[in-house]
Amino acid sequence: MVEIEKLNILFGTGTSKNHALKDVSFTVNSNAFFGLVGESGSGKSTVLNCIAGLLNQWTGKITINDEIQGSKRDSGFYKKVQMVFQDPYGSLHPRHTVDKTLKEPLKIHGLTQTNMRVEKVLAEVGLDNRFRFRYPHQLSGGQRQRVAVARALILEPSIVLLDEPTSALDVSIQAEVLNLLKKIGKEKKLTYILVSHDLAVVSHMCDTIAVMNHGRIIETVTKKQLENETFGHEYTKQLFLASKGFNRDVIDLFMDF
Repeated sequence: MVEIEKLNILFGTGTSKNHALKDVSFTVNSNAFFGLVGESGSGKSTVLNCIAGLLNQWTGKITINDEIQGSKRDSGFYKKVQMVFQDPYGSLHPRHTVDKTLKEPLKIHGLTQTNMRVEKVLAEVGLDNRFRFRYPHQLSGGQRQRVAVARALILEPSIVLLDEPTSALDVSIQAEVLNLLKKIGKEKKLTYILVSHDLAVVSHMCDTIAVMNHGRIIETVTKKQLENETFGHEYTKQLFLASKGFNRDVIDLFMDF
């Protein structure tokens, strides 16, 4: 469903130039849950932004469902590929009701039966009609993120890009949203690419995980390898240990890669 080949991107010029992605390559099968994990600044969100067409100065090859993508995407691409952003409060228009937020993509793509579609997608994310005419500030963080998920789902895409979808939420809500995403993904047979700095979050959702560091994929592991703690790279081991919580003895052993 998704094939990325030798993806490179540079920001800035001269001495401030930053080679943010360096020959990033991976494939994601249809209906698969694929994870990109790494510390802040490793390039994982930049990969998603390139796939989504939010960045256009990349080089390499991006293929979606056997169609090679250029730097600009048409409306058909965005009906097929949708994205859920990290901060639901920042990604939702503060002066738009939930109803207007969800109807906007339907209007852009010329889809009909808008009321039925809005009611259906709200039910899918666990929100009833009481929330339909509320504004973002009238919702909790978890409810806002459910609306953001609903907005991505309302066009019935086949690929959903998830950029740290729970990192802005309270810990008590994170598992709730992750379980919702997992349930919806399996029911609708979606292809997910999930980005996170938390290996525990990614391993909960994904069967295959690419580990990124300094703009490169240094290792690709399976869920079974994580369960058995059989890593090929020391950096992956560090991420795994860090996901278990703070431990001074472990932190003192960390290396700079």
